[in-house]
Amino acid sequence: MYNELFTIGPITIYGYGLMIAIGIIAAYILTEQLAKKSGLDSDPIFTILIISVGCGFVGAKLLYYITILDEIIANPKLLLNIADGFVVYGGIIAGIIPVVFYCKKKGLSFLSYFDCAAPSIALAQGIGRIGCFLSGCCYGVEMDSPISITFTNSACAPNNVPLFPSQLVSSAFNFVHFIVLFILFKKNKQPGKVGACYLIFYSIGRFIIEFFRGDLERGAVGALSTSQFISLFVLAVGIVMLVLIYRKEKVVS
Repeated sequence: MYNELFTIGPITIYGYGLMIAIGIIAAYILTEQLAKKSGLDSDPIFTILIISVGCGFVGAKLLYYITILDEIIANPKLLLNIADGFVVYGGIIAGIIPVVFYCKKKGLSFLSYFDCAAPSIALAQGIGRIGCFLSGCCYGVEMDSPISITFTNSACAPNNVPLFPSQLVSSAFNFVHFIVLFILFKKNKQPGKVGACYLIFYSIGRFIIEFFRGDLERGAVGALSTSQFISLFVLAVGIVMLVLIYRKEKVVS
């Protein structure tokens, strides 16, 4: 696929960056609308967006550096390449933690805002994975099947080799994830439940799709990839959150 979509004068529009930008804008608009429907103050949404996106990009890059630490030690110049190489989990974790502190400082309910943001995050991830497909990153294992895709002009993925369409499958999963979370949001009355479901569903889906990923620069912890290892902890956090919420519901009722 072609990452360079078109050029206007000296400016080149890349598919990956464009999809990321569209995803962020869509997430902001949707989160703001859901906050208003929930009766929350929508004014902090923009600040939360800036904090989560800014810290998220830094976290995603740092976790990527950790996964290629051996290569960086051998060639420190790799640290200068800030445009390529991100690990989503680093972005999620680094994007959430500072928002927790921000909400606490401002006296806001983090769980309520997290519920509004969760469907939006899933939507943004679905759009972002289309960008991965256009650039060829996050490609799948070699697989000769009716659903396989073959890149012919990619700077990231192997060219002229049939691959499992991991980017498109991930994108489809995230869009379905968005729909499920959106439905849960409309029915939810207990703060934190939608956010907990986001953590649970995403970690399960990410753990599975990792078996079909073919890109090697993702690190490993034993037999698991870095993302699979982190998925186990994220899943545990989501389950604990959900259990505590249901226990609170029983006490109140």
